[in-house]
Amino acid sequence: MGKISKVVTIGVIFFSLLACAQERTFSDEALNDSLIGLNGDTVTFQSILKAHEGNMVLLDIWASWCKDCVVGMPKVKELQKEFPDMTVVFISLDKDEASWKKGIERFNIEEGSHFWAKDGWKSELFQAIDLDWIPRYMVLDAQGNITLYKAIKASDKAIIEQLKENRS
Repeated sequence: MGKISKVVTIGVIFFSLLACAQERTFSDEALNDSLIGLNGDTVTFQSILKAHEGNMVLLDIWASWCKDCVVGMPKVKELQKEFPDMTVVFISLDKDEASWKKGIERFNIEEGSHFWAKDGWKSELFQAIDLDWIPRYMVLDAQGNITLYKAIKASDKAIIEQLKENRS
């Protein structure tokens, strides 16, 4: 085996291991983080996951001021129609509660579960998942395990692949 072939083989193995190393569960800090529901109640992220136990979940971290987030909304709505057995949990990074609620109405995204991260980028949940860009999409199986750790476009084929895989 030539030197270049060895380097390529080692590179492929290394990147394959990295791909398999994605997180599968949420840390205790993330699970205990508090979010605000549409009715104004404070809930933990863990209670949100528990409420959707038994269903696939698409986690959509967004903000009404985020152009890329808004551009992805029609695709998220398509995914909701294509996968009616999936729940979308929207978590907003809007600066205040009023902007978040206005964004839900303005972009007509009433379907799904909606929460606001009052601590913004500094929330324990976002620190735990290394949130560095929005939108951020994550796919969870019916047991709440993370099957897709990071996608930044609603049109990412990995989202559909994971939803199909989780369905079976």
